[in-house]
Amino acid sequence: MKRGVKRLIYYLAVPFLLIAAICLYLLSYYNLLPVKRYCADDFGIEVIHSSIDFNGNGTDDYTDFLLGARADAENKPRYDGSYFADGYPPDDIGVCTDVIWRAFKCAGYSLRDMVDLDIQFRPEAYPNITDRDPNIDFRRVVNLRVFFEKHAITLSNNPEDIHQWQPGDIVIFGEDSHHIGIVSDIRTSKGITYIIHNGGQPVREENYLKRGAEVTGHYRFDASLVDPAMLIPWHE
Repeated sequence: MKRGVKRLIYYLAVPFLLIAAICLYLLSYYNLLPVKRYCADDFGIEVIHSSIDFNGNGTDDYTDFLLGARADAENKPRYDGSYFADGYPPDDIGVCTDVIWRAFKCAGYSLRDMVDLDIQFRPEAYPNITDRDPNIDFRRVVNLRVFFEKHAITLSNNPEDIHQWQPGDIVIFGEDSHHIGIVSDIRTSKGITYIIHNGGQPVREENYLKRGAEVTGHYRFDASLVDPAMLIPWHE
């Protein structure tokens, strides 16, 4: 083969391989490649179910949280944090915090009203709120952190403590509380749980923790431990 032809093949092959490597990396990064999925049983982990079925639908709260978050993930709402006068964005719009109130809605709770009530009871706990606005306060991760710190069980932030990570748990990321999601019942080969969240990514229930996301809050909302006055049913 002539040297010129070899050089041409080399010049064509290098960018092709580079593009292929980038594409493969992006597919892996966004969890678009097929992988084997595992569950709690594969690691001898007992799935914890809530003793509460708040909406009386025959499904415990933790499972409802999971199913509500998964429904939002499957719906894939367009990422948009716009303000809405009635507080709730339409089903085809949402951000990470909308996954949470929709998960709670599936269990029969009005997280919006519960957060607003807590702000009324404990305004000093929410220093970032100068003017209370129930239409947006519950859609701020920093406010949800304050709410769950008070009204939920605090659990390990280490994803490798795999027994402590259960479906329906709430997880907050970043010291600045920039992101939030719900723990899935799907696990990796190491037992690390998938996270259901909305960051505008193509796959909303995914192995998010592999990206090195910093977990700064991990909670389980057990209504049996919460003041009944704080438990407000969902209403349209």
